[in-house]
Amino acid sequence: MTKATHSVAPPQNLPPKLPPNPIRAYAAVTAAYWAFMLSDGALRMLVLLHFNSLGFTPIQLAWLFLLYEVAGIVTNLAAGWLAARFGLAATLYGGLALQIGALVVLVQLDPSWGVAASVAFVMAVQGVSGVAKDLAKMSSKSAVKLLAPKEDGGLFRWVALLTGSKNAVKGLGFFLGAALLALAGFHAAVWGMAAVLAVILIAVVLFLPAGLPGRMKSDDAWGGWRSKDPRVNRLSLARMFLFGARDVWFVVGIPVYFQSVLSDGTAEGRREAFFLIGSFLALWIIAYGAVQAVAPQLLGGKGQPEAGTTRKAILWAGLLVPIPFLLAGAAWAAEGPAPWLTTTLIGGLLVFGFVFAVNSSVHSYLILAFGSAQRITRDVGFYYMANAAGRLIGTLLSGLSYQFGGLSLCLFTAGIMALASWLAARRLRSA
Repeated sequence: MTKATHSVAPPQNLPPKLPPNPIRAYAAVTAAYWAFMLSDGALRMLVLLHFNSLGFTPIQLAWLFLLYEVAGIVTNLAAGWLAARFGLAATLYGGLALQIGALVVLVQLDPSWGVAASVAFVMAVQGVSGVAKDLAKMSSKSAVKLLAPKEDGGLFRWVALLTGSKNAVKGLGFFLGAALLALAGFHAAVWGMAAVLAVILIAVVLFLPAGLPGRMKSDDAWGGWRSKDPRVNRLSLARMFLFGARDVWFVVGIPVYFQSVLSDGTAEGRREAFFLIGSFLALWIIAYGAVQAVAPQLLGGKGQPEAGTTRKAILWAGLLVPIPFLLAGAAWAAEGPAPWLTTTLIGGLLVFGFVFAVNSSVHSYLILAFGSAQRITRDVGFYYMANAAGRLIGTLLSGLSYQFGGLSLCLFTAGIMALASWLAARRLRSA
């Protein structure tokens, strides 16, 4: 008599299998992300300062970065699905490779082209760079959710370390881009960055340990990009307005204002302005990253319940709101460039950066805490799609508000965005 056999269905919704050495995997992912963000910050400063020195208007400068942000919106929706389908290592490698390709193409820019052709060309290249950035970002942040220890606030510490160190490195990239532009020129700087990034990609491919997770069931549908958890969706809305509030002044307004104040119009004056503007933006980003890295201690340290962190996210969102409004009032009262206004702006924007960094860090923790391990790449992708949408809105409004209302309107618009972020964050209480 034959013994009956029964097929056993495979268990569903198991957590992804981790590599044998999660710390080594985390270190490799972090190193790759550092290298990418160094080049990303340098490229932004190279493009902004180079084309501003060529006489591009604030609106034209904003257009250079618009496709970069549009690409981020689309990429974050697709990247979560791609990583879940093919694994996080594949999307990380893809992001690095695309950034190298974008740099190689950018050096083909011909100075004899007209403004329209130059803007269209740089927009397209920046679009590819935007795809690359968000592939790398989504891969790195999702890996932290899966690799971080679950006890004693390990997730918050690991994500704060990754995010904070990434922004410090990006700040160095701002300074590097400005320095390379002043010392080596546009084309040599871009070629150098492409070569270094190619070496980094080869090293990451060789040393990243096997088994970096991220794949999902083959029958998971493309259409599940929007989370079923209302907390993820409301946090994403708050994130969109938060980054809009920063980029309204950061992308075009403040760099163009400082260049008008610091440069005397000569070649030597422009070089000095490049260094000073790059140094300030680098300092701002580095300080922002340092605050992000220590945010878990600022917000309560180990073992804090998720609900307590959510309440603090709402509080810090509210603390950001008055800062850009006060700076807008100072710019309006000055009625033009003035030494006291420059000092006020530097101090006020550093305070803005401190409060913004705490907001950003707690958001980065909450999205990983809210998201489920089974669909983490999709939830993180949706969240960073909202992040890119905020940057897109902020970039566009940065050029428009500065062109039509100067620095005061630029900063007032940032205040409106910060207020909208706080109102969206308040809805997390009822989620």
